[in-house]
Amino acid sequence: MERDTAPDPTGEDATEEPESELRHAIPLAIAAALVGVVSLLTTVFVAHVLNTGQYGTLIDLLSLFLVVSMPGTALLVGVVRRVSAWQTTGLGHRVRPWVARVHRIGEAFVVVLGVVMLLLRGPVAHALSLPSPSGVTEILTAGAVFVLVSIDRGLLQVGRDYKDLSINLVIEAVTRCALTVGMAAEFKVEGAALGLLFAELLTATHARITATRAVARRSTSEAPPDPEVAIEETGGAVAMTVHGGRFLLADVLTALGSLLLLAVLQNTDVVVLGRKMHEHSGAYAAISVPAKALVFVALVLVNYLLPEAALRHQRGSHALRQLAHTFAVMAIPCAVLLAMAGFAARRVLTLVFGHKFTAAAPAFSTLVLAMVFLSVTLALGIYLLGIGWRWVVVVLALGAIALAGATDAADGQYLATARADLAVQVGLCAVMTGCFVAVHRRSARRRRGLADDASSAASESIA
Repeated sequence: MERDTAPDPTGEDATEEPESELRHAIPLAIAAALVGVVSLLTTVFVAHVLNTGQYGTLIDLLSLFLVVSMPGTALLVGVVRRVSAWQTTGLGHRVRPWVARVHRIGEAFVVVLGVVMLLLRGPVAHALSLPSPSGVTEILTAGAVFVLVSIDRGLLQVGRDYKDLSINLVIEAVTRCALTVGMAAEFKVEGAALGLLFAELLTATHARITATRAVARRSTSEAPPDPEVAIEETGGAVAMTVHGGRFLLADVLTALGSLLLLAVLQNTDVVVLGRKMHEHSGAYAAISVPAKALVFVALVLVNYLLPEAALRHQRGSHALRQLAHTFAVMAIPCAVLLAMAGFAARRVLTLVFGHKFTAAAPAFSTLVLAMVFLSVTLALGIYLLGIGWRWVVVVLALGAIALAGATDAADGQYLATARADLAVQVGLCAVMTGCFVAVHRRSARRRRGLADDASSAASESIA
């Protein structure tokens, strides 16, 4: 585990070597590459074992899975912020009973949801305009299981157990691919949904075992003070405050809103183009799948950035070096895909999807570049969420509104839609970067002020 000491007045952790820090990011970098490749292979393989109608139904079910599972990722942010606060203030012994209570509640919710969806899958399928209720119960239950996985991943993150976290991410991707494709070949949509549920259950089992072991290693026996204390951001300064349930709720709701808006920013162009020119949606989806895989890679990599930002901020430091490492690793897949889209777009699309999906090839590189900027926005946004800056959700909301208007004005044309997406993503990234710089400078000034006050007090006491 990485060793931290008190930061200097500038917020740097002088005893930590960049090479040592980078070693923490390497497992997640490898996991991000594997997850990206396996996820793309899963999409291609499933498309070959299902017919067009079945594949469309499965895509609708997977969209439902993403909606149900999104609160899990938001809860992960809340877990990292709360547990890191407890550990920073000597309340690490509270983690185990709190996690046990959360797990009991979560497991009861999964069971209840599964039973209710089994009884109501017919009406739910009708409400979603699905051709049959096949897979509805399994998909919704799998989304609920993912919420439990997120709790344990948050515990691994806050303990900087990046190796176990990376293994868990790879287990999820590989089992999803093997079970979803294998069972889809035999039982079609119902089999694909059941395979996803089994994959999430296996992932949850591994996450629970590794997270429980990690928490047990970190548990302390120190006596707690009377109030439940944590460190929060107050006007850019680090301050002690009472950390009750409302802080966790605020963190989770802010993260949930931000993640929903990031999903909107990632997918609005596809939705708008499909509504404007439905006959163009297949070809545009073909360039969208690989381009937007960059965002999923970024989501894996911020598993490293989020805990580093939260922990260091609560110790009066910052994680700029860790942010630089994240960007350095992100640059590799971005550069590779951008080169492929720029110089061999039609060939790549033909190889993966076939000749009938190459019509949008001229817009491929433009859309990839748009997703590069969105990935940067995502990383900066997660960093700001990690240090408790909740205005992220407002910035993303403005970007989502701008993107909806810009893509609607493109009238369903491939290149015009991609260019509209790129223009908005560049502007949003610039605004988020400005917010990040402003928040960081304000925090740095407060740290210097606190350091000067402490130095003056020490000089006066000596005198």
